[in-house]
Amino acid sequence: MAAGFSTFDNRKIQYIMFEKKDKKPAESKPKLTSLAELGEFGLIDRLTRNVKLHHPETLKGIGDDAAVIDAGASVLLLSTDLLVEGIHFDLTYMPFRHLGYKAAVVNISDIAAMNGVPKQMTVSLAVSSKFSAEALDELYAGVIMACEKYKVDLVGGDTSSNVKGLVISVSIIGEAKKDEIVYRSGARSGDLLCVTGDLGSAYIGLLILEREKSVFQVNPDMQPELSGFDYQIGRQLRPEARTEIRNLLFGIGIKPTSMIDISDGLASEILHICKQSGVGCKLFEGKIPIDEHTREIAKEYKIIPSVAALSGGEDYELLFTVRQEDYEKIKDIAGITIIGHMTAPSEGKYMITPDGKSIPVTAQGWDGMRGK
Repeated sequence: MAAGFSTFDNRKIQYIMFEKKDKKPAESKPKLTSLAELGEFGLIDRLTRNVKLHHPETLKGIGDDAAVIDAGASVLLLSTDLLVEGIHFDLTYMPFRHLGYKAAVVNISDIAAMNGVPKQMTVSLAVSSKFSAEALDELYAGVIMACEKYKVDLVGGDTSSNVKGLVISVSIIGEAKKDEIVYRSGARSGDLLCVTGDLGSAYIGLLILEREKSVFQVNPDMQPELSGFDYQIGRQLRPEARTEIRNLLFGIGIKPTSMIDISDGLASEILHICKQSGVGCKLFEGKIPIDEHTREIAKEYKIIPSVAALSGGEDYELLFTVRQEDYEKIKDIAGITIIGHMTAPSEGKYMITPDGKSIPVTAQGWDGMRGK
């Protein structure tokens, strides 16, 4: 840089390009808001606050697991996800094939959360020169494995060079009949709060992997001690999307009133449903399904098992609500647990402990913008 020059004043550029000619640029610098202060969801709210929909075919835009587009007799579901090296995955212990599989599955899970059927997918990469073609072969092998399992067509994507690391962007298209779609916004006071599978194991798997990474960094001759943790590590490195739940519920005559997949932790997802539906909730801590081995490992890490379920994330189970009158239909279905119910918004959002204490439900899950 030549002496006497500094970086451009971007306010002047913005003034020239966007502001009226007769206005003068503001002289004082406005106070800037840090991304850590906003957090991921606060940033999304801020960036999209002025978004307007222009086409009647757009039935649902921002604010759910997927956008919903009217396609005549059916609707199209559109979702996208971004995975960044060092933020969303660590190649120290994440094999490329597992990474590709997971990148596909987390998008397929979004379609499952809308009660739809995943159909087509695109995968785009921004990759630095430190990676070999063989490494990317493995990544795509994982994507293709997921597409084969879930009957999704890989139909395109893009590639670009990257200064540092690896960025993966996946977009997916799903389909459903109009009367089959389930939004986050349909829950009503009195609805039962249900969840598939068990929670917290993916987070515990991450803790195990991080522990072994720390040992390896201190002594590269030490091989990781991972035996006996197959389930927890598998839940972290190779999650599955619960696409079968759609047909299971159809089979017993139930359509959820609201639904979301659990990517950021049970607490965060409950609050999304509460916000979008305008309701409160009562969650019973003792009802949260947690694998017994996961429970034992959590205690060894001095973590309350329910906290791993509430805040850990990456389980990719489905959280949904059903009407109270569906209780008899769903109460004995294997793999589905009733963990609470929705309330009037004035009753707040609380978790009830086994000893009867009420604790406010707060979202303390992982947040990429806050780095935690």
